[in-house]
Amino acid sequence: MAVLSSVHPSKWCDRMMFMTKNIGPVAFVWRLLPKPVTAVLAAMTLALCVANSPPAFAQADPFAWFEQFFRPQQPSHVAKPRPEFHRAAPRERPRPHNPTAARRPASGQETAKAPEKPAVAPTYFVAVLGDSLGQMLAQGLSAAFENRPGVAILRKAKEDSGLVRDDFFDWVKATQDLLASGEKVDFAVMLIGSNDRQTLHDANGSYEPGSPEWQAAYTQRIETIAGMFRDKKIPLVWVGLPILKSERLSTSAQTLNQFYRAYAEKAGATYIDIWEAFADEAGQYSASGPDINGQTVRLRAADGVHFTKAGARKLASFVEPEIRRKLDEAQPNIEPGMTQGLPPNPANVPSDNTGAPSNVSALPGGEAAPPPKPIAGPVLPLTAPALAPGGQLATRVIPARAANNDARNLIEQTLQQGKPIAPKPGRADDFSWPRP
Repeated sequence: MAVLSSVHPSKWCDRMMFMTKNIGPVAFVWRLLPKPVTAVLAAMTLALCVANSPPAFAQADPFAWFEQFFRPQQPSHVAKPRPEFHRAAPRERPRPHNPTAARRPASGQETAKAPEKPAVAPTYFVAVLGDSLGQMLAQGLSAAFENRPGVAILRKAKEDSGLVRDDFFDWVKATQDLLASGEKVDFAVMLIGSNDRQTLHDANGSYEPGSPEWQAAYTQRIETIAGMFRDKKIPLVWVGLPILKSERLSTSAQTLNQFYRAYAEKAGATYIDIWEAFADEAGQYSASGPDINGQTVRLRAADGVHFTKAGARKLASFVEPEIRRKLDEAQPNIEPGMTQGLPPNPANVPSDNTGAPSNVSALPGGEAAPPPKPIAGPVLPLTAPALAPGGQLATRVIPARAANNDARNLIEQTLQQGKPIAPKPGRADDFSWPRP
């Protein structure tokens, strides 16, 4: 202590800070104490630690705890070493045995392809003529008959054409060439007129739309085209124009529809009116409406003339029933390709040395084969009156005179005389006693 007191205060403070930084505050205070005091404290501390420590610590270094007070501490900026973790290598999982892998063919071997269905050649041909609206009608009919491979839709429509401008496309000549070409046509559909509000030219001059000369020339072309199909005995359906967005064009379309109905039917064609099908409840133009499934969708294009895909399909739905009716009349119930692969009927196989069908049955014992069952049995109305076995109505015949007398007597007794009706024995209103 005397040594410390003789030192200059500033130097003494610097020495204390140096010793505190290097050996720690506890060790520095421990050195300042007298040696006898430090010896007694060390002995007492050692006795307490040894008494309270576990056996493993007693057998180890007994002075390890004492070093923490005198060992210099590491600076705080020195990073402590991180513990190392050793991960065990993952075990390999056993792969499941795949018995189908061995059966797979090699890369060089080709797998067997599924047999393709035999293609059915079309046997019924529907020619669709007209302008751009006719093209959309052909598109809708192709979708309508996609499940009938035996029906082919012939798209003969010409865009921007009409019955007025024969200098651009002459439909009278085109129809004549089609029927004379030898191409098979079983049914024809015509939808035209969206471009026919124009001046009509012929050998006699030019006529303004709506004039009597224009109407005469225009209707003559309608009748000529329809008559060509009639002469060839080909059914023709003439479809009228739909309602249009423009009121001026709609008025002109209504006039043309009157011509189509009158002169096409005059030449033997069938006229189909679609005006109300594409109008709203008030009879006005509507771009949207119910499709063939009843869902409200957009049916008309933005120009107010043409159709969307859903509209073209709805347009075809008005012509489709007429085509199917004619198709059923022209073809048997079994379409081509349906009888391929079926065994022949033994009843129709001719016997030896004769050309007549053989009635020999294939049943064992030589028994005659039962007659073929009809497709449908007799129609029995459920609400018809019952008949007796002899065919007479199952009713009780009462003479007219006796029936009238009984009824007259009953009315007289009950309504005039007020007598009760005589009850029948055993009935609910029979109150006679004693019971018989």
